[in-house]
Amino acid sequence: MTDIIPASKIENRIMVIRDQSVILDRDLAELYGVETKVLNQAVKRNIKRFPEDFMFQLDKNEFKSLRSQIVTLEGRGKYPKYLPYAYTENGVAMLSSVLNSERAIEINIQIMRVFNRFKKMYFAYDELKKMIHDLEQRQREDKRALSDEIQQLSQILFLEVNRLEKMMKPRKQIGFKQ
Repeated sequence: MTDIIPASKIENRIMVIRDQSVILDRDLAELYGVETKVLNQAVKRNIKRFPEDFMFQLDKNEFKSLRSQIVTLEGRGKYPKYLPYAYTENGVAMLSSVLNSERAIEINIQIMRVFNRFKKMYFAYDELKKMIHDLEQRQREDKRALSDEIQQLSQILFLEVNRLEKMMKPRKQIGFKQ
């Protein structure tokens, strides 16, 4: 089975907003080969299928931040009439029940696969982050233990040096002098 579009084209459109991986309505519309307006109308006709954790509208600050981060938004939709909607993985899955074209179904399958790959990468990243944290913690503990040992050795050395210095001082001779 060959993909309709390269996975990289989907990956480049997934972004994190409100701590969720999402794809914007305009990007989904482009992938599905429909206008953004058509996509949003289909969703509005079936709005009960899209609760807040499936789809949300960006606020002005989020959109402004997004525009400053992503140069590709500058050309198309630089000053849109409406703020874009962001679709989570569940929202994209629900779109397949709203958009019934063959292309929409195939694109949805591809998008779901990319989201799953992202999740796997996130968990691997999270595990790697934990391993690095544990390693750093052990390293700090080893440094503390080494520092304590050095301090103990320097105290022992100081005491030994003092003892040797006392032994090396010339003693007053006891007894008769001529």
